[in-house]
Amino acid sequence: MIDIHSHILPGIDDGSKGFSDSLAMLKGMSEQGITDVIATPHFVNGSSYMSTAAENRILLKQLQIQAKKAGINIRLYIGNEIYIDRDIADFLRSHTISSLASSKYLLVELPMSGEYQDYDDILYSLHYQGYNVILAHPERYHTVWKDFDILDELADGGILFQCNLGSFIGQYGRHAQKTARKLAKNGMIFALGTDIHHRRDYSEISAAIRKLRRYYDEDELNRILVSNPLKIIKR
Repeated sequence: MIDIHSHILPGIDDGSKGFSDSLAMLKGMSEQGITDVIATPHFVNGSSYMSTAAENRILLKQLQIQAKKAGINIRLYIGNEIYIDRDIADFLRSHTISSLASSKYLLVELPMSGEYQDYDDILYSLHYQGYNVILAHPERYHTVWKDFDILDELADGGILFQCNLGSFIGQYGRHAQKTARKLAKNGMIFALGTDIHHRRDYSEISAAIRKLRRYYDEDELNRILVSNPLKIIKR
């Protein structure tokens, strides 16, 4: 599996607190069959989560060195989970934030709660500028629970969807689980991610993949676990 959404960089957001946490996460993920991980620290304009792309790359390099010394066989890449903002394109041009693994794919997050606003124009604008916009964990947004048609319309406009593995085993509650299942049944998932923030029971990864086999045959499952993510990292 290739994980396109994780918070493994130490001390940079609400994820890993230090290198020991990061290494423990990577070890556990590797043991569950994850071969590649894109680090996607939060970028929220105007908040404390505004580490620059250059700072993130330094941390990633340090983590790569420590992982190699620890014998953890996993490939690491840099990205961001970008909170929706009208200045995303400017932040990309100024190299303040990162696309996923230096590709034309972006991981964009919406507010978890509150009413759906005019986010379409921002998402479509990025799409028209040549970016492949991936909406992070749409199954967790309260507005989607109320109106799934929002996702149908975004999909028609070329927006892609990344679901969290944990959603399929109830990690984020019943509504998120139900919505993730609907996305799977409708064939709307482009890729999956752990969205890992801290040390935990890594067997949850395998448990979630077993649940996904209810909705996908092996070829389809391989597409969202490996083939589509390979379009991003191009290793």
